[in-house]
Amino acid sequence: MRYFMELQYEGAAYFGWQRQKGQVSVQQTIEQALTTLLRREIEITGAGRTDTGVSACYYVAHFDVEERLEDPGQVVYKLNRILPRDIAVHTLTEVSEEAHARFSAVEREYRYYIEQRKNPFTIGQTWQYAVQLDVERMNRAAEVLLQVEDFTTFAKLNSNNKTNICHLKVARWEVEADGTLCFTIRGDRFLRNMVRSIVGTLVDVGRGRYSVEMFREIVLSRDLSRASGGAPAEGLYLSDVSYPTPLFERKTFY
Repeated sequence: MRYFMELQYEGAAYFGWQRQKGQVSVQQTIEQALTTLLRREIEITGAGRTDTGVSACYYVAHFDVEERLEDPGQVVYKLNRILPRDIAVHTLTEVSEEAHARFSAVEREYRYYIEQRKNPFTIGQTWQYAVQLDVERMNRAAEVLLQVEDFTTFAKLNSNNKTNICHLKVARWEVEADGTLCFTIRGDRFLRNMVRSIVGTLVDVGRGRYSVEMFREIVLSRDLSRASGGAPAEGLYLSDVSYPTPLFERKTFY
C-alpha cells in the first residue's frame, strides 16, 4: 500500500530534505520516526530536494507498507509525538501504486520573503535586507522569466542536470500589509539553487545595479557567472506541490 504524506518543516536545523551521510536531513528524521512507530524499515520519497536551511510550508512525500494502515489519523498523531518540533505531519492518504510524490508532481511553487527593516521576531525566517528596492522594476524584470525556458544562468555549478529547461507560470513580487516583500514563483520544475539565484539577481535590479534590459541579457546569456549571489536560505519556502486530480488532491492549506 502506498501513502502520500502532507507535511511542513522549518529547515534551519537540517542539511536539506535529502538523506546525506553524516548529516541530519528532514528525510532521514522522518524515516527514523516512521520506522520506530511502524516497527519496520520505512523509506520515504519526497516531492523534491530543498537545500540546507530552506523550509517548506507545504511538502509531499510517499512511502509503502505491506498492509493497509488501520487508522491513518492515529498514525499521524503518534508520528508527531515522535518527530521534533520543527517537522509536522498533517495527513496520510492512501493512493494508487502509480502515484509518485516526485515524478507525478506537475507544478511546484516557492515563495521568498524579504523584510526591509530589522525584526527580532522573524530572525531566520525572512531575509532582513535594509535597502530600499524598486518593486515595480523588479516585477518588470521578473516578467522576463516567463518568456524563457533555458535557466542555465541560474543553475548551480556541477549539478549534473539532464536539462536546464523549466516552464514558469508565475513570477511576481507583492508587498504585504506589513511591508514584507513576497516573491512567488511557480513552474513545472526548478533547478538546484535556481530560486535563490533568481531572487538575488532580481534584488540587484531593485537596488539599481542592473536595468531590466541588463537582467534580460543575463538570463539569455546562459552564463551562471553573470548571475548575482544567491539570496540567503532563510527567506525561501516551498509553498505548494500540485498533482493531477485523479492521483491526489491537496487536503491542507496554510
